[in-house]
Amino acid sequence: MPVNLRSDTFTKPSPSMRLFMARAEVGDDVFGEDPTVRELEQKVAQLLKKEAALFVPSGHMSNQIALNIHGRPGDSIIAHRESHVLYYETGSPAVLSGLDARVIDSEDGTFGAEEVRALLKPVNIHFTRNRILSLENTFNNRGGVVWDHRRFWELCIFAREQGLKVHLDGARLWNACHAARKIPSDWTQQLDSVSVCFSKGLGAPVGSALAGTAEFIEEARHVRKRFGGQMRQAGIIAAGAIFALDNNYERIGEDHANARLIAEIVNTSPHLSCPQPPTNMALITVDNPGFDAHQLVAAAADEVQAFALHERRIRCVTHLDVTEDDCRRGAEAFVRAAARLAGEGN
Repeated sequence: MPVNLRSDTFTKPSPSMRLFMARAEVGDDVFGEDPTVRELEQKVAQLLKKEAALFVPSGHMSNQIALNIHGRPGDSIIAHRESHVLYYETGSPAVLSGLDARVIDSEDGTFGAEEVRALLKPVNIHFTRNRILSLENTFNNRGGVVWDHRRFWELCIFAREQGLKVHLDGARLWNACHAARKIPSDWTQQLDSVSVCFSKGLGAPVGSALAGTAEFIEEARHVRKRFGGQMRQAGIIAAGAIFALDNNYERIGEDHANARLIAEIVNTSPHLSCPQPPTNMALITVDNPGFDAHQLVAAAADEVQAFALHERRIRCVTHLDVTEDDCRRGAEAFVRAAARLAGEGN
């Protein structure tokens, strides 16, 4: 079997997690009667130092519930142009909530108060209202970049001073915590809402959570229903998230080390390069003009699977289902495939 480095969403529940899920006490969550879901929501709220949390099927839904509550049709959302909420969520801010997007472009996905200030519009009838700032940590489309904590903190304070609601897409917040040596609440204290995911680095099979004030989460329950995200005996999958938080959080640093190993091996090739990964994503650049990233992925497919983000770049994501040896073999497969495509040894 080829090493699967396509995404950390490909993890599968371990036998221990499956057993824990099978034993979960359940009820009807639509009526607020699933004890395992309630346990998870309380656990997340405490972890993020928020009043309440809501279990939802996906990070996509979690983000869009937050934006729907924070804004009204015709309001604006400020975000990086390649942030997940704008780039990968099928136009949901416009379709579901009628939000106008004002975009920031930056090299690493992070930015400061001045970039936001430049997008604020005068308060008059000619412009959409300044309403939401959406941030992402880690930043997916730049290879799992972690925000500088001080810059993040100062930006959140500035945004709230400007009357903006601040939402964080923290799908991989757990990775940011490990890389920056912070605890989750270090990132969340200045936020109006935060979304976190259990089915990526933590290895649960499904689910995310949205956290904020008690009033906000009560409204979020209505919006979740409106979006079709209500679930019945959801404790079975909530148990997977509880198990993941209790057992898989501390080991995330291993994924970061494995991503660095991939970079180290890839950089031995004269045809490829890979900067030091900040978290669990290694971004391989195809430097040889004789072939592109799509050709390299195809050439190595029997040994390793990864996504070509565009013609020159491949993303490899490490996770709990790939070992150090797997990552070594996957990286070496790319090096060998690049040599074949370059005609070495012919």
